[in-house]
Amino acid sequence: MHRSHTPRSTRQYTHLLACLPLVAALCCAGAAQAQFNAVAPTPEKLKPAVDQAFEQLLAAPSTQRLLEAVKADHQRSIDDLRLLTETEAPPFKEQKRAELFLSRMIALGLRDAKIDAEGNVVGLRKGSGRGPKLLISAHLDTVFPAGTDVTVKERDGKLYAPGISDNVRGLSVLLSWLKVLNDNQVQTVGDLLIVANTGEEELGNLRGIKRIFAEHLDIDGMVGLEPAPDGRVLVLGTASHRYEVNFKGPGGHSYAAFGQVPSAIHGMGRAIAKIAEIKTPTFPKTTFTVGTVGGGTSVNTIAPDARMAVDIRSDEMGPLLDTEKQILAAIDEAVTEENKRWGTSTLSVSNKLIGDRPGGRTSPDTTIVEAAVRSNTAFGHKTVLSGASTDANVPMSLGIPAIIIGGGGKTGGFHSLGEWIDLHEAWKGAQNSLITVLGLVGVQGVSEPLLAKRPARLK
Repeated sequence: MHRSHTPRSTRQYTHLLACLPLVAALCCAGAAQAQFNAVAPTPEKLKPAVDQAFEQLLAAPSTQRLLEAVKADHQRSIDDLRLLTETEAPPFKEQKRAELFLSRMIALGLRDAKIDAEGNVVGLRKGSGRGPKLLISAHLDTVFPAGTDVTVKERDGKLYAPGISDNVRGLSVLLSWLKVLNDNQVQTVGDLLIVANTGEEELGNLRGIKRIFAEHLDIDGMVGLEPAPDGRVLVLGTASHRYEVNFKGPGGHSYAAFGQVPSAIHGMGRAIAKIAEIKTPTFPKTTFTVGTVGGGTSVNTIAPDARMAVDIRSDEMGPLLDTEKQILAAIDEAVTEENKRWGTSTLSVSNKLIGDRPGGRTSPDTTIVEAAVRSNTAFGHKTVLSGASTDANVPMSLGIPAIIIGGGGKTGGFHSLGEWIDLHEAWKGAQNSLITVLGLVGVQGVSEPLLAKRPARLK
């Protein structure tokens, strides 16, 4: 899953638009903003089948009742939001929140739901049996360590708590959708694979969603929920590699051993200086940083060890791999130079890949994007395309159509103790994203599914 499958038409499209202003990226979980130069198709440029399906869907009395049910369920869904937020889910320790989410899914009618070997909560709401399978997901984990105060506090019309918008809001919207679909006995044509996944944040390395796509080979598309403004559709997945680099030497007294042994810290310093001089393309945006450093034992010791963590990102896999190659070469050169400085060969270096997020794109002219555009138009929003590093990276890297959209509400303070969400009329966003989903899978007796079934993938 290291390779990005970027459709040729998308590459040409973004190249032609390279002179356009930067479109702000979605600020999502664990994800830096991505440079992205593309525009959404305008409503009049949508495929006729997309427009027709949404006309039928939105005109149906059953759909209007369903939308009213989403609005009516808003206050109750806030109870889920509070309960899930106050159940902490640190990286790699999402179990308590997963168990709570599972209990809520079962209570809302998805009795076959379960927790898989990676800690994901997985439930299948079956369609009529002749449609596509769409994954709808939100991640369980937060960036906050165990013991963080996750009590929800209300002031000035907003709810404050670590993780409340990123991404508990997404989780609560999934539960609300499940409730209103079941209460209103809505039969979709395609299947809905509902997942609350682990490992999206920090060094979780997208482990949860990777497991989903490794085990469920018949998924035809993905719609993920993250905090996003109305109308925002993420279609680019920024790839990243992260390394832990360790320098080792014999060490010694700063005075007595001077000139006899190399310093691990000095070697690391040479490496950092070389890395800092590496040049990367601005388009596709490609970045690097030495994010953390450490090592040594005392001020009067020639350091026997040093360590650093390196982050490399790009909107295309080629430049990422090229930058990675330059960085690893710079590290080796630095060790060679440090050893040569003191006429020895006792300083060594090792590296470990600790983060691997594949990248990719969903072309703006694909049906899944056009469905989101059509739904946004129906709710009065202009669509803005964006990119970031999210769970959607995985299906995008596999060539499976995927987008990230919002679940409603104004949000801010991501990854800080002051994270907040304003839920005033947030039900409108939940309605909008649900209509996108229903347009893709179709509703029995109302509209045919827009999402195409894909050929089965092989293990």
